[in-house]
Order: sequence, then structure tokens, then C-alpha cells
Amino acid sequence: MDAIRGITEGMHVLVINSGSSSMKFSLFETGQGSAAPRLVYDGAVSGIGGGSASLEMHEGKESAGNGSAVAAATPGEAMRLVMDTVTAAGRPGIDAVGYRVVHPGATISDHTRLTPEVLRALEGAAEFAPLHDPAVLPVIRAGMERFPQCGHFACFDTVFHRTMPAAATTYPLPEEYRDRGVKRYGFHGLSCESVVRAMRLQGEGRVPERMVIAHLGSGCSVTALRGGRSVDTSMGLTPTGGVVMGTRPGDLDPGLMLYLVRAQKGGTEEAVKAVEAMVNHASGMVALSGQPNDMKAVRKAADGGDARALLALEVFTRAVRKAIGSYSWLLGGLDAIVFTGGIGEHDARTRAEVLEGLDGLGVAINSSSNEAKESGLRRVDASESETAVYVIEAQEDLVIAEHVQRMAAE
Repeated sequence: MDAIRGITEGMHVLVINSGSSSMKFSLFETGQGSAAPRLVYDGAVSGIGGGSASLEMHEGKESAGNGSAVAAATPGEAMRLVMDTVTAAGRPGIDAVGYRVVHPGATISDHTRLTPEVLRALEGAAEFAPLHDPAVLPVIRAGMERFPQCGHFACFDTVFHRTMPAAATTYPLPEEYRDRGVKRYGFHGLSCESVVRAMRLQGEGRVPERMVIAHLGSGCSVTALRGGRSVDTSMGLTPTGGVVMGTRPGDLDPGLMLYLVRAQKGGTEEAVKAVEAMVNHASGMVALSGQPNDMKAVRKAADGGDARALLALEVFTRAVRKAIGSYSWLLGGLDAIVFTGGIGEHDARTRAEVLEGLDGLGVAINSSSNEAKESGLRRVDASESETAVYVIEAQEDLVIAEHVQRMAAE
């Protein structure tokens, strides 16, 4: 039994939010009673595996190692850099570590304390999230080895979507595959949970009854909520489905997937791996635009008249708009649309383009409010809009810290 079990006040929780090419880290101090955990510092290692990695760290208004070049060829190396940084002299000790994990697989249904059994289950889940889970496993092992006295916890992107009804999660496939855990799991759940939290605490004290959350970043998803609970979402068994994303295509015709496998050279296993790499790393906006996985680069090319970039933007915004429109039908109307994620929070033009054509749903945007450079929760809809439109910063790390605080007390 670790030393922190039952201790929740004044505990320092390190949160690791690891992706395929970046690793964000943050330290929270848990408060008393219902007080939210307080951010002590945060930072990120970016460019992992790209030959030009960098480390940033922010403590209040101060920065340490801001943009400094580092060697991080793998997520494991990036984690070692993070651990060296957070254990530097003068920094608070670490009492617990929480990791964002994309997919729990078929046997884990809730956020959980990490044990050898859980780690074995996550190894099996890697086939469902090949872009994310294999990268986080060495990160978790490195953290457990470096901080053996701490409690270690996994928080999953799928848990928020457990409220979806069977009609939303069930694929029309033979039962033997459904019995193996093949279903719609949904992702970006920690982001969605942070949105609901912000609406309750920072908004008008309540969550709109019929709401859609558009999490738009390198990965993108659209989620329908009723009363703050997920009832449907665009991503499915894996994070490759749904709307068009930075390097992922979103939904494809199953027959097209078979065609892509047959079109590859080599044996079946090689063909599957080639297509898997294609739909995870070389599709979506990068395939359409010919630009890097960066919306700013696509926008710059489009502004210069590049036809490929213009088409990429149209395909992307059309896919998100279609998802929002379909969920409006499902919910019987919309009380609110929320934009979050890197693009959703910071790209006013994408928000405006996604909402174009939704005036039939009573959606109208205030251009000045939409283009304002403000942080935190804010409304950008026009006074005549029948649907509220919000922009909210995703706070996945804060949500993870809250879950770790709860689990550590159990």
C-alpha cells in the first residue's frame, strides 16, 4: 500500500499528458474539501522523435527552459527529461502521478490505480489505439520506476462516454466481435468533462440541456450531450474515426479500407501495417493540403490561393458542420455549441466557417466577440442567436488531478 492512500489535502499530483510527438506535464497541489487542485507549474516537451525537440516550463509568470533544445527521440526519453525537471532542487516532492491514457481496451471501464494487471490489460488495448497507447506505456513504466513511493493512476479518454446508450455504441457486426469489445468507445472524454466542469463552475451555474462539444485540434471529435452526459460522439472503436483530423481521415467506407489493403505491396501483415500507418500519420489535412500538421500553415497556404489548402479547409469544416447538424437532429435542437481544443480555442476563422450554413438551426455568431483574443470561458454568439456559442479552454490535466485526488483517498 503506498504512503498517500487516504491523504488528499496538500498532496502534489504530477499529471502526464503524453501524445505521439509531445508530452505535457503539470503539477497540482490538492486543496481542502471541495477546493479545486491548484496549478503549481506546467510545461511540455514538443517535437519528440523529430530531431528538434524542445522543453518549456512555466511557473506562475516565470519560465524555465523556455524553448530550450533537448534530445528526446522517444516518449521514454521525454519522460526522463520531465522527471529530471520536476525533481530539480527546490521543487515540491511528488506524491502521486496521473497519466492520460487514450484507450482502456475491452476489460477496463473506469479510471484506475495502475497495477501489473492493469498494465498487462493496457498492452492488449494497444491494438485499439496504435497511435497513442504504445507511446504511453514506456512513459508509465518510467514514472513508476522513478517514483516507486507514489501512487500511479490512469485516466482514460473513454470513460466520459460510458453514458452513451447501446444504440450509439453498438456496431452492426457479428456478435463474436462485439463480444471481444468491438464497439464505439468515443474519445476526448477528459476534454469534454472539463468543458462540463467549466460550464457548471464558471458559466451560468448550469450545463445547457442540449449541447454539442467540438474538440478541434490535431485530433478532432464532436460529441452530443444531454444534461451534461454524453449520448453520442463521432469517434468510434479507435481515434481514427469521425470528422477529418490533422493526420487522420475520419470516417471511411469499409470497402475503401479493403481496397487500400489490397493496393499495398507485400503480404497481408505488411499491407495492414502500411494502411494503419497511412490512416494514423499520413491522411487527413496533411494529405489534402500538402502542408505540415499545423492549421496556421494550411491557412497561410490557402490565403495565398493554394487550391489544395483551400479544399482541405472546406473538407474539414464541412465534416465538423455535418456532425453538429446531425446531433442537432438527434437532440431535437441545440441550446449550446462549444469549441475547444487547440484549433477550436484559437482559430476564429475555423469557428466562423464551421458555423456558416447553420443559421437554419438558429445559430448566429458575433464577429467581434469571435475574433477577440481572450482566454477562459466566453460566449461568441450574436444577440439574435437561438443557440449559445462558447469557446472554452480544455483543462484535461485539472480533471486528471481531481480524479487522482479522489482515487488516492479510496
